[in-house]
Amino acid sequence: MERAAQGPGAAPVRFVDAQTRTVAAAGVELVYRELGSEHAGGVPLVALTHLGANLDSWDPEVVDPLATDRRVILLGYRGVGSSTGTVRDGFEDMATDAVAAIRSLGLSRVDLFGLSMGGMVAQGVLRLAPDLVDKVVLAGAGPQGGPGLTRMTGVMVRGIARGVTTFTNPTSLLFFTRTRNGKHAAKAYQARLRRRRTGRDGPVTPGVMRAQLRAVNRWGHRPPAPMGFTGPALILHGDSDRMVPSENANALARRFHDAQVRIFPDAGHGVVSQNRRTVTDLAGRFLRR
Repeated sequence: MERAAQGPGAAPVRFVDAQTRTVAAAGVELVYRELGSEHAGGVPLVALTHLGANLDSWDPEVVDPLATDRRVILLGYRGVGSSTGTVRDGFEDMATDAVAAIRSLGLSRVDLFGLSMGGMVAQGVLRLAPDLVDKVVLAGAGPQGGPGLTRMTGVMVRGIARGVTTFTNPTSLLFFTRTRNGKHAAKAYQARLRRRRTGRDGPVTPGVMRAQLRAVNRWGHRPPAPMGFTGPALILHGDSDRMVPSENANALARRFHDAQVRIFPDAGHGVVSQNRRTVTDLAGRFLRR
């Protein structure tokens, strides 16, 4: 889909209004949305989402603040939502697609924001093309062989089953603590995901979930591999994350030459959305430094 040009004084494009576009990369068409302004200075931020998610799964109160002074590109995965091709079941392959898409968009230097599984894919990008990335933000992610990652499938299955029996969206159970604060954050999060009413992405199929869980399991069984990336990393995690245990934050930090770690109390896998104001402030200052 051809992109309409923005005037220099145009307001930044918000999540609810951003067009769903496609980019030809690695033999398929990957969907993406571009937020902010194409006239903004600085390095564009490419965001990679979590397991079982499409482009509609981004929290608008996370991505819109990040796009106030820069271009933010929300990039989809092969075979997920409206992207064509067969879904990948390895993070290295997903990273190959991401690198191809970034280059097809004409970008020679980007920052990365990897959320959960997107953080694993981002690490693959750093290995494949370290010179393509300036800075990286990883939230709720873990390194290869990270603590407890091989148990994620069981956690997911139990969370989905509990959601079915309690008529609760499984992400409310899997992403947030069951404290009063966590329950309030889950309810508010689900409401924000319904803000975009038109031009929504295609659905996520059960086959996507199975393939991506295989990718996590393989990642969890592999020993850490070296990265050629020498830039700075910001690592964010919740202290009560059941899907990617919080021990992964420091394990991940050890893979970088320059890493900041922030672990949030009473927060689970949805740490970014639950602490969105603090997170977007931290990330914004980190990316501007």
